[in-house]
Amino acid sequence: MAPKPMSGEPDIAAGRLTAEDYKRNFSDLHPPLTRHEATVEADRCFFCYDAPCMIACPTSIDIPLFIREISTGNPDGAAKTIFAQNILGGMCARVCPTETLCEEACVRMEGEGKPVKIGILQRYATDHFMEAGETLYERAAETGKTVAVVGGGPAGLACAHALARNGHSVTVFEAREKLGGLDEYGIAAYKTVDDFARKEVDFVLSIGGVTIETGKALGRDIALADLRSKYDAVFLGIGLGGVNALRAEGEDLDGVHDAVDYIAELRQADDLSALPIGRRVVVIGGGMTAIDMAVQARHLGAEDVTIAYRRGAEQMGASGFEQELAQVNGVRILYWVKPNAVTGDDGHATGIELERTRLDGSRVVGTGETIHLPADMVFKAIGQTLVEGPLGGELKIDGGKIVVDDEGRTSLDGVWAGGDCVAGGEDLTVQAVAHGRDAAASIHRALGA
Repeated sequence: MAPKPMSGEPDIAAGRLTAEDYKRNFSDLHPPLTRHEATVEADRCFFCYDAPCMIACPTSIDIPLFIREISTGNPDGAAKTIFAQNILGGMCARVCPTETLCEEACVRMEGEGKPVKIGILQRYATDHFMEAGETLYERAAETGKTVAVVGGGPAGLACAHALARNGHSVTVFEAREKLGGLDEYGIAAYKTVDDFARKEVDFVLSIGGVTIETGKALGRDIALADLRSKYDAVFLGIGLGGVNALRAEGEDLDGVHDAVDYIAELRQADDLSALPIGRRVVVIGGGMTAIDMAVQARHLGAEDVTIAYRRGAEQMGASGFEQELAQVNGVRILYWVKPNAVTGDDGHATGIELERTRLDGSRVVGTGETIHLPADMVFKAIGQTLVEGPLGGELKIDGGKIVVDDEGRTSLDGVWAGGDCVAGGEDLTVQAVAHGRDAAASIHRALGA
């Protein structure tokens, strides 16, 4: 273990914990249910007609039906019900904020304050099916039509699967080495253990008819104009590649990092003990990424971790469950503060100045009162932005996102888009899946095959 440096020097080190600590800290956040546990939990469902949980699900999974199938000892049938609407149902069961979607709408939540555990029941069913290694769907006859899917994240994978199932030939272009998008690179490691993201990609691609080209980035290796000329249709699931700036003095100091990049490095690490982490960490932001970064910093051995958010708890993008998860893991959350400056010594961050905030109408403004926190590392988790350059200025953009209609069609003929890169979404895996699925249906109709 690295010695503690002299006062004022940054304290960043790898290997702060034992091997057993790392294993325990990054174990499954929600261990899977046994068959008995699943049956007991399923029996709590009222199987509502016009179930509010189903309405709250962005992919409109028939939740009462799949839970009834579990309760009658038919988990494979339950899985098929789930996959019919959400082919990435296994990952969504792990990472969706069910506490603000289906479970919040559960009638037991209203009556008892304890909803049916829909998310973990969904995981029970999908895991049961995937572990059996069966192929769920067969492709329709070849249509002779070709579609380019740019981006191998949830939206792109859902779109590619649906198109391939309908007999179209699909090529997925992915800038990184692996498919999966944020499911592979951007989700906390304790939410998706045992390389599940890769396993789910393999499951989705088992339909056949999908060619994968990794290391191919839009604007660098491929151009939108070329794709439009070579393929019958194009789907863009490119996500948000940029990171918002703090707009604070000192954010270019060493020790200031983009949280999404660090989480990606953590997710791909073979040895967690090799990852350096500061003894004192501050995370700026209020969404799921901020929570994931802060909790994982604690799990890597950081002793003092603070999330700083400019609004209050109720306005935080992270759910109440996620906020509580951070706090029970020793993360302090400071509400109503914003960064003024990152302070440093010899080119490296050593602290951060925060200004207390308040609402002026609907605007957040500074009060002039400041506090200073020591910090060896500062992580930016204040949202991502669309990188517009690779789009060549050809698409209509509004509010920093691609404009699409209800079917995912963009302003360019033959081009659809979905996922985090489009306007009007909540930047959730489950919504990205819905976008990709629905765009595929629109593409299929447009191709007239």
